[in-house]
Amino acid sequence: MPESLTLAVCQSYTLNTLTETLHQLQQTARTAADKGVDILLFPEAYLGGYPRTCSFGAAIGSRSDEGREQFLQYFKSAVDLGDTPGGAEDDWLQKRLAINQETGRRGDGTREFLEDVARDTGVFIVTGVVEKAGGSLFCAALYVCPKRGVIGKRRKLMPTGSERLVWSQGKAGTLRAVTATIKGVKVVMAAAICWENLMPLLRYSLYAQNVNLWLAPTADPRESWGSLMRTIGMEGRCFVMSANQCQKRSQLPTWITGRAAVNGSASVSNRSNTRRKSVPTKENNEIALPLSAGEEQVNGGSAVSADEPDEYVSRGGSCIVSPLGNYVREPTWESSSELIIAEVDFEDCVRGKLDFDAAGHYSRLDQFNLSVQGLDLNPPA
Repeated sequence: MPESLTLAVCQSYTLNTLTETLHQLQQTARTAADKGVDILLFPEAYLGGYPRTCSFGAAIGSRSDEGREQFLQYFKSAVDLGDTPGGAEDDWLQKRLAINQETGRRGDGTREFLEDVARDTGVFIVTGVVEKAGGSLFCAALYVCPKRGVIGKRRKLMPTGSERLVWSQGKAGTLRAVTATIKGVKVVMAAAICWENLMPLLRYSLYAQNVNLWLAPTADPRESWGSLMRTIGMEGRCFVMSANQCQKRSQLPTWITGRAAVNGSASVSNRSNTRRKSVPTKENNEIALPLSAGEEQVNGGSAVSADEPDEYVSRGGSCIVSPLGNYVREPTWESSSELIIAEVDFEDCVRGKLDFDAAGHYSRLDQFNLSVQGLDLNPPA
């Protein structure tokens, strides 16, 4: 008898505030439950926001006051899950850390909200979050079970490019896969966030744990991304779910655009009225000029025209792939409203192991060996 479950990926975009985005997530989970979805994946940095187009006023050797203000607004939009900067791992997971005596919990309540949504809808939720701990931000993935609540969290190991300016690095030990039995089907799942999927050793560390559901929340909107997802499905003999935000420039949060006050404080555009646009002189000085009609200041110091076409800053591209590397649902472009849903048979993962097991009978473990700091590479129980 098939071991069938219904998977769904969502490519909604982050709204202006965390509260708004959490309520959108709740509504999406309810819709998914009505459609019989068992596991639902949201994009990278969905809660807290992916800082697309942001410069944070940074150049090599210098940072601007406007960029620091933008980082302040970004930090305020991030999620406090009550963890420590170093990552308390099992102590955080099992809620053994000291609580805030005023609130009766650790963090800002987002963890508890997500646990309530999963429990009320019966949907297993995996979502990207931008997590704040101490004075640092981490890009993370959170696993939320309807029965057990949060059963895992991992922080991105290797932020890409300019992400490294605002995101700290996580630990390899958090790559541990999590398991859930859903409708009698044992699912061993793990997340590789965005370009972590391009890291061969990281991929192998997940294959070694016999993952049958690979989760790839991402911010990569290129058509070539689908080729990587198909490779991972075929290489890992696992189902692959990839979720990316689909978003137009006008839909970027206000802490990016600077078009309005954020959390009651003036945005960078309001603080920078005296230095909206600059013109260099021959003596390498700057003359500050006001913006011309139709122009609008964007945090980090760049101006855009209000008459510009409202192009996509991310076209989506979310998809679902089979254990033989075929699309179950092909990439969806330029749509943020629909869920991408597929019913799959997890026995296909075992069928695929007949002729290839990347970390087993095809791996030549007598000749090759991989060790990962703080991570048990054996499949979880």
